[in-house]
Amino acid sequence: MKPFAHLTDQRVVKALAHPLRVQILGLLEHRTASPSELAAELRVPLGNVSYHVRQLQSFGLIRLVRTTPRRGSIEHHYELVARPDITDGEWETMPDIVKHAMVGAALAPIGRLVQDAATAGGFGRREAHLSRTALTLDEEGWQDAAALLIELCERLGDVERHSLERIAANGSEAPAPSTVVLMHFESPPVQEETSGAHHADALSSASAAL
Repeated sequence: MKPFAHLTDQRVVKALAHPLRVQILGLLEHRTASPSELAAELRVPLGNVSYHVRQLQSFGLIRLVRTTPRRGSIEHHYELVARPDITDGEWETMPDIVKHAMVGAALAPIGRLVQDAATAGGFGRREAHLSRTALTLDEEGWQDAAALLIELCERLGDVERHSLERIAANGSEAPAPSTVVLMHFESPPVQEETSGAHHADALSSASAAL
């Protein structure tokens, strides 16, 4: 598990001020990669990625771990030093430019991932789930919903841990990669056909697993 770098560190604030930097940090959280590998996965020019990789290295959030000869050149591989940790209070006081960068950085790869998964038949499993739930909440309701989502994320971590333990014990069952996307945000008013506390459109009644 990578250590946390708190947002009070101005290096972290500067690193998060560009959406491409946030995406690079996300990709390097669980593996090492070179700028060329990152550029291919992010589908952006190599020059752009190389520049922001150098910036992240100067901020001390990533580091060079090895070099590999590639067709007459040297490929540099980097890893994450620390994961940015943003508390509720820090998010509330964060500059808008950083908020916008982080939200944009999160939504872009999610959109590509969902589209690629749909094209490849990733929603074919009976347990796959896709739903939209519209809610009308007061301040206490927002707090309750936030706490519920945090609890769900923690429980999903436990589900994965138990799965990995079973896979290691059995040795024969191949793991099935999956992604769970959770979003909760303030939205414009929506006219509903019926009044009530909430309205949900669901693809499946099974647990959320994309």
